[in-house]
Amino acid sequence: MGISMVRNLAKQGLLATIWNRSEGVAANVAEELGVVHADSPADLARQIDVLLTCVSADSDVIDVIERVLPGLDKGNVVVDISTVSCETAKQVARILATKSVHFLDAPVSGGTEGAKNGTLAMMIGGDEAVLNRVRPILNALTSRIMYMGDVGNGQGTKAVNQVMAAGINQAVTEALAFGEAQGLAMDKVIEVISEGAAGNWFLNHRGSTMTQGEFAPGFKIALHHKDLMICKKSAQNLNMALPLAEMTLDHYKTLIKSGYGNEDISALYRIKKP
Repeated sequence: MGISMVRNLAKQGLLATIWNRSEGVAANVAEELGVVHADSPADLARQIDVLLTCVSADSDVIDVIERVLPGLDKGNVVVDISTVSCETAKQVARILATKSVHFLDAPVSGGTEGAKNGTLAMMIGGDEAVLNRVRPILNALTSRIMYMGDVGNGQGTKAVNQVMAAGINQAVTEALAFGEAQGLAMDKVIEVISEGAAGNWFLNHRGSTMTQGEFAPGFKIALHHKDLMICKKSAQNLNMALPLAEMTLDHYKTLIKSGYGNEDISALYRIKKP
């Protein structure tokens, strides 16, 4: 997703320099797009006004922020597109505030297709005036930007999205497995249901591939598992239960142990199919 996003920024003339923890990836993308490959995170920070970060886990976000911090100046803006906890977003904001650097937590939804097409949905927490300042940059990545309030609220909204995605994954995979067990023509099942009240993005984009045993990501099981663990912890702090998320975590754990963690979340069909 990160590569697709930087390509869209480059198309709009908004990309100055990049850095990646996998140097070979960054070097290749920099050559492709004709931009600078920074020597280090701090070096990158010295060359920009607005910094976008996108990594996999809470500890990675903190690590990257601490490494870019020496190169940041007062008034710079950091926008984190990662999916992490609300607490981590607030911690990042506090770290950056020591240098009077602005921060927006801005997780996205839309998968690899949305990243490629620049149609991601972005949910943002932080100062709305800062968001308006960087909105022209973010518009290169998204079809919808929703301001959610204070820092952490973007991540809170993304957590809602991830719990809902778990439920949709459970419903679609279970229903299609039910159809297959009946010997129905699954291409026709998917086509007609997609146009009715039960139609949804996941069925439209993953229904045919999952019933054909194809599970290329997409959105990896291991990443959704990580996100749902964040949701579980947040729910525990609120004294709430998330039974669908809990069930999905158990199913994902089984799939990860079987070596399917890097497959798309539609690989849940492996458990459900007859």
